[in-house]
Amino acid sequence: MKERPILFNGDMVRAILDGSKTQTRRIAKLTDSGRVKMPGRHFNWHCDDPNAWKASPYGTAGDRLWVRETHIAYEVGHICYRADYKHDPKGEKEHGVTWTPSIHMPRWASRITLEIIDVRVERLQNISPEDAVRDGARDTRPHDPLWDCAALQNFRQIWESCYGKESWSANPLVWVVGFKRIDATEMREGKQ
Repeated sequence: MKERPILFNGDMVRAILDGSKTQTRRIAKLTDSGRVKMPGRHFNWHCDDPNAWKASPYGTAGDRLWVRETHIAYEVGHICYRADYKHDPKGEKEHGVTWTPSIHMPRWASRITLEIIDVRVERLQNISPEDAVRDGARDTRPHDPLWDCAALQNFRQIWESCYGKESWSANPLVWVVGFKRIDATEMREGKQ
């Protein structure tokens, strides 16, 4: 089992914490020949190859991801997470200390660990309405009879807010990483 860091914005951290986000999509980096390459190795696969999952830079089933998020770390054990604030205070200071960007979060400050359940590569626009909801889109089923369209449209808005206006129409190949959140108590007790 390997453990790797992964960045999430405040909205996605909140969705992970409330249990509604159990999947993430990240743009796949391709070789010049349009294949996915195993990090640090010479092996590469065509994206339609059933073994392409082996090239995932995020890991494979059973590996873990620790979430990096914007925070203030006063010292070990005294941390504020920006995602815990409903008004998402971008650029503001908390108790006279400036927020630290997620990329700089050390492992000890991370409160969320995810276990990878499955990994695959696919085109962004091949996302199903169910996967859009697993990836953080609002689940409008009880309220909207056209929920398929609503879930996909909401996911598209989320995607474009992260990757830019033209990113949806570019329809890149993406890594689809399914995960479950690991309880911190179980991790400390070695149950996972």
